[in-house]
Amino acid sequence: MDGREMFYEKIVQKRLQPNTSSILVCGGGLLDKNVFERLGFRNVTISNLDTRPAANDFAPFKWKCENAEKLSFQDNHFDYVVIHAAVHHASSPHRVLTEMYRVSKKGILAFESRDSIVMRLMEKFCLTQVYEHAAVYYNNCNSGGVNNTEIPNFIYRWTEREIEKTIQSYSPYYRHRILYSYGTAFPCTPELEKNARIKTIFVNALRPLYSVLAKLFVKQQNQFAFFVEKSETLDVLFPWLTLEETNRQITFNKEWGDHKYKCDPPTP
Repeated sequence: MDGREMFYEKIVQKRLQPNTSSILVCGGGLLDKNVFERLGFRNVTISNLDTRPAANDFAPFKWKCENAEKLSFQDNHFDYVVIHAAVHHASSPHRVLTEMYRVSKKGILAFESRDSIVMRLMEKFCLTQVYEHAAVYYNNCNSGGVNNTEIPNFIYRWTEREIEKTIQSYSPYYRHRILYSYGTAFPCTPELEKNARIKTIFVNALRPLYSVLAKLFVKQQNQFAFFVEKSETLDVLFPWLTLEETNRQITFNKEWGDHKYKCDPPTP
């Protein structure tokens, strides 16, 4: 099991409890199946845009062909929705997060690359990819890119602030609890290139220095996971909102507004 899979398994075990929860995996594959099976989950649906897998490939779990940008499930259908290293394959990555949020009841868990200073330097010196052409090449040049097409996707890397803005824009009713985790996995793409021996040697030589850097500056690591807790209860409702008892609709809290603002607004 490599570093990415170990990080994935560790965070799933930490964030998603109990293992009897219903899980939807977006952009999923055999790695996801292996992780959730080892952790004892049983009520798991693995989905992907790719039409090639067969349902029995993921037994004992369910399989469904789904576009993560437009999921077919009803609101709050699953306890948790998970995606591992697949949001950056979407043409609308923010839409993926909001769709995951919509169909989850308790929260979403995503694993992506962080848009850190270290990652930007690695991009600048071609030590990691900006567009994911390796994935397309090793999928017979006809899939593995944006929306699983043959066009290499831009690798969308995230920051904590961008995640918060995305979720709060979609659901401006509640105070969201977002938990972040960080880890390290060394880039493997230089090893795939035909004339990248010098790159590979350079990356390996940087390992000791990077290990020290990762301990001092945790957020500069290249593995990044974020868990958005979905708690739609009155105790986390913003004070400028109120829940109408009659129709159970959220509306603006005029009483709060009366305390906050002047009764007579200035003349335009």
